[in-house]
Amino acid sequence: MRRSLQLMGRGIASQPRTYLLAIGTSAVFGAMMVGVSQALGAVTDRVVVPALEGSAQARSQVWVAGLVLFGVAVTLALAVAGRRVFAGIGYADIQADHRRAVTRQYLRLPMSWHRAHPTGQLLSNASSDVEASTGVFNPLPFALGVVVMIGVAAVALFRVDALLAVTALAVLPLAVLANLVFQRYMSPAITRAQQLRAEVSDVAHESFEAALLVKSLGTEDREEARFAERADALRAANVRVGQVRAVFDPVIDLLPSLGTLVVLLVGAHRAAAGAVQTGDIVSAAYLLTIMAVPVRAFGWVLGELPRGLVGYDRIARVLDASGVLPTGDASLPARPGGAGVRMRGVQVLAPGAEGDVALLHDVDLDLPPGRVVALVGTTGSGKTTLASLLSRLRDPDAGTIEVDGVELRQIRPADLAAQVALVAQQSFVFEDTVRSNVTLADPDEPGAPDDEAVWEALRIARVDDVVRALPDGLDAQIGERGANLSGGQRQRLVIARALVRRPRLLVLDDATSAVDPRVEQQILTGLRAATARPAATAHQPADADGDVGLQSDQVTGPTVLLVAYRMSSVLLADEVVHLEGGTVVDRGTHEELLGRDPGYRELATAYLLESERRSGLQETLPVEQAGAER
Repeated sequence: MRRSLQLMGRGIASQPRTYLLAIGTSAVFGAMMVGVSQALGAVTDRVVVPALEGSAQARSQVWVAGLVLFGVAVTLALAVAGRRVFAGIGYADIQADHRRAVTRQYLRLPMSWHRAHPTGQLLSNASSDVEASTGVFNPLPFALGVVVMIGVAAVALFRVDALLAVTALAVLPLAVLANLVFQRYMSPAITRAQQLRAEVSDVAHESFEAALLVKSLGTEDREEARFAERADALRAANVRVGQVRAVFDPVIDLLPSLGTLVVLLVGAHRAAAGAVQTGDIVSAAYLLTIMAVPVRAFGWVLGELPRGLVGYDRIARVLDASGVLPTGDASLPARPGGAGVRMRGVQVLAPGAEGDVALLHDVDLDLPPGRVVALVGTTGSGKTTLASLLSRLRDPDAGTIEVDGVELRQIRPADLAAQVALVAQQSFVFEDTVRSNVTLADPDEPGAPDDEAVWEALRIARVDDVVRALPDGLDAQIGERGANLSGGQRQRLVIARALVRRPRLLVLDDATSAVDPRVEQQILTGLRAATARPAATAHQPADADGDVGLQSDQVTGPTVLLVAYRMSSVLLADEVVHLEGGTVVDRGTHEELLGRDPGYRELATAYLLESERRSGLQETLPVEQAGAER
């Protein structure tokens, strides 16, 4: 009961004005329903019965009685309309608030939290769980408003006859008892159904995301069977919920009808004894009949409460989730050139079967402004974890990271987003236009990059020719997740998205894995040249190779941390950092590491062999396939 009252109280408090109007019009409705009973009783005693007995005066007052009933009916209709309109607005607003709160929390929580929760569950939290948690607010104003009906009806019944009143009001405790039994069976059934909704969403999402894999490997039947299994379980859970409701709803509907029969029996006995008049019995019977409305309204609320509590518990686990990164308030001045990065004693832990495992430990690293640093290491050495720290997708468990002397945790999020750009391994693009995917802003949004800046970023990323060939250029729709582009084209588009912001620190986490080595070299070479130019010389003509030369008055370009897996990338860097076992084992130029670091020498040899293998595959492809990436 306490949790139910808290749920309803929080919802009403979030939309006080709307629910004040909804409950108020519902209260008018309740009063008017009782008014109808009183009018019927008065008309019966003063007009109908005398008219049937032959009273001419009573017959002449029939039209007056009709006008009274008509006025009550019009007021009743207006109250019903007001209640439904305001209740609907309040219900929709609360649902929207819940969805915004859940989505806002998703955006605030770190990537480590997202990796621990299936996407289907998150979709279910923001959709079906929100709907479940707010379902009670649709009938709630009706139920609260008709409390007035119960109070007025009780007073009217006691004015008629105390015995009739007690008989009629006995249906209310019976309804509460029925709800207690209902809650006992309904809560576990609803909990199971909501969990299965999340599992169905998760299976469906995985199947859609892996459509290429499913089609290519011919596992459609397996995916269909996997989905059907969860769907059948959800069907069974929903049937169970329906069975419980199928028992509860008729009981709630039956109670007022049984009460009416008992009132008629008791009323007939009291009328025979001369304690009440015929009109009193009609009025009492009608009052009990309309009492079915509040009883049914309470039944709707009580029926939705178990589902609402389960749904709210599920979204509360998101809203109350820990791990939200605290926001800083220190500014990071947008100086010309690259940003300097300093890491000291950085450690990152992850939970393991036998305790925490160190993904990074004792990392000391300096990235001088304007330098291109290649980060190399074997799989699982911590390269992606280190890259994610610089864009603050997570915070280190120990140690400090400074950008231009400002601790990363203290930097304002807006400054960090404006000056640090991460291009991740997975090239995600939205189902939108090329322009929107590069700018991530509406064209008329203040501060949005203009088309000239977009074309410049596309040129540096070596994807401008691809965009010009599209039917609508920057306005071309690129399909869901970039379905109209190849893997390499998507990667270059994502690189352009980072470059259009002219970041001072650029982190490329294997961002060119789907691009052939020649184009990759052009991108990295062009990046070093073009991003070093001040805005006034941003459109210097390119040379014959498509690269841009530096001018004497140029400032240094952005600081670039390049997570590299190919020697063509490593050789373009000013410095190489060798990461192994979660810590920096050596750093220096490529030649220096080859001479003194056996682990790097072995890694470089493997990189070189892989690059040669890929180059050989490119040469053996048919001309039309080899040219697709170009």
